[in-house]
Amino acid sequence: MGDRDDREVIGRRVQRLRAERGMTQRQLAEPAYTPAYISTLEAGRVRPSDEALRHLAERLGVGYDELATGRPARLATELRLRLTGAHHALASGDAALAAGEYAALLAEAEAHGLEEERAAALTGLGECALETGEPADARGYFERAEECLAGAPLPARVPALRGRAVAHQLAGELRYAVHLMESALDELNRGGLHDPDALLLLYSGVIGPYMDLGAHARAAEAAEFALALAPRAGDPALVARMHRSVAGTLLAEGRLAEADASLAKAAELYRELRLRTELANCHWMRGHVHARNGELARAEAELRRALEMLPTARPHHCRGRAAVELADVLRRDDRPEEAAELLRSVLDGLSPRCGTPHAAGVHRLLGLLAEEAGDGGAAEEHYVRALGLLERGGSASSAGELAFLCRLLGDLRRRAGRTEAAMDAYRTGLGHCMAPDETPLGPAPAPPPL
Repeated sequence: MGDRDDREVIGRRVQRLRAERGMTQRQLAEPAYTPAYISTLEAGRVRPSDEALRHLAERLGVGYDELATGRPARLATELRLRLTGAHHALASGDAALAAGEYAALLAEAEAHGLEEERAAALTGLGECALETGEPADARGYFERAEECLAGAPLPARVPALRGRAVAHQLAGELRYAVHLMESALDELNRGGLHDPDALLLLYSGVIGPYMDLGAHARAAEAAEFALALAPRAGDPALVARMHRSVAGTLLAEGRLAEADASLAKAAELYRELRLRTELANCHWMRGHVHARNGELARAEAELRRALEMLPTARPHHCRGRAAVELADVLRRDDRPEEAAELLRSVLDGLSPRCGTPHAAGVHRLLGLLAEEAGDGGAAEEHYVRALGLLERGGSASSAGELAFLCRLLGDLRRRAGRTEAAMDAYRTGLGHCMAPDETPLGPAPAPPPL
């Protein structure tokens, strides 16, 4: 009863549909009601019962829901099918097409008061914004989606919540991203809301921020939980994402063969699901594994495949990351001109809102190339710019990279005979190495019942 329009709106709708069909009030009323009742109903002076609405819907040839709420028959089902199509467009790398479809779906869902479909469209728009490197816009969409689902159970809110956490992660707010996902995990596990898909989405999502924060033990634990939950999950795309996230923890532990095997499982699932962007990320990570193993030819093939599959129309954080990795492979393969050309193209295409870590990586590699070419002045300039970018980023995860850059800078100055300047760089690097973690993570969330 609560989902119906008010009696005046229903009355006008009945009158319009009756007139469109050329029916009299008597024809509509028979055999269960009187023409006078129909006249009173159309004037908005009486609230029809469910039984009366079903009778009128049958006589008018429309569905009960359409008569009571104004929503066309099967509208929710049709919107769900279109949402699936938009999701596949996004996963195939066409974020612009997906965003246009999600926006149209959002307008229709809002017009007909379909809150669940509205939330799904907003979540999709948030994912599109993440894909195109706009974390601030993404966060706004995810927050609106959570507002739509404020009264829904937590598992239903998890996709939007996880998206908002990723937006904070891309903006450099790693601890807040972890806080959002850990709080949801704690509530799910302590409250007995053991939804496998929701838990898997959160555990696989929190691995990345853990790794960026250097919380490797907690990342490994989240990976173990994700692996244990995978057989219970109903969404194969979630399982594939989990395998890709777990590979990150295996890489950090130096377990390269296991990481490659996990990425192969993810790639196989993404290939079956035709999720192009996710598959491209698997190629990037496998290229990273091969580069770590010194297999430069295999690394180059995987990274070039990733770049072919990632979108080029707008700046993309994953594309920048893969390009920087490929440039390093080219440098190590003694192809400095190709590496430098690729790095310059990366700088031109980086989004200013989420490209700082990649820009720092570009300048570090350009510095190495300049140093190897004997141009110490250019090398120092690039190292200093990389240091400035990382220091402005303010992420605790960059401490190791900052220390490494300080060592490069110190070595360069020492070889040039600038001993005091070299000592300054070394002291700065030592400070980054020894800096305490000012905001440690809180207690780990409650574990799932495995």
